[in-house]
Amino acid sequence: MVILISQAAKMRSEDLDQLGQVKIPLSSPVSRLIGRKYIDDEGGVDCMGIWECSPGRWQRTIMEEEFAHFIAGSARFIPDEGEPIDIEAGDTVWFPRNTRGMWEIKQDVRKVYVVIGRPNVWRRLRALCKRFLSPPAQRRAPEARQDSNGYGRLELSRR
Repeated sequence: MVILISQAAKMRSEDLDQLGQVKIPLSSPVSRLIGRKYIDDEGGVDCMGIWECSPGRWQRTIMEEEFAHFIAGSARFIPDEGEPIDIEAGDTVWFPRNTRGMWEIKQDVRKVYVVIGRPNVWRRLRALCKRFLSPPAQRRAPEARQDSNGYGRLELSRR
């Protein structure tokens, strides 16, 4: 399956899903998140989508490997270990899993991201169960929510 995110930089913020506030804010007003997921747990990719954050400072642990291309705004990421990284529109960054640090969002920042889900036995088993054990009548429709990393996450709920 090929997924095209057409003109991600030009997409209107109003057309993205409201994801709430960051989980561990360090400033006021608290940064707000919006975004849209295009892939959720698909063959080695934990998720892929667009993510936008308003100005502010906040703490974050990047749980899984992430590849991100920033398409708007500017920010600074200050890792717990290492030198601060200044990020501007046009920059591309890869974060190793369990990267901890503080974000300083200077102006609304938007990125297109891929969170890499390295396969393990439990992830594979969960995917198989989800695919083969869920009867069609009980399949759940996705709802947008924010996960612990501040990303939009498709949560499954019965309707």
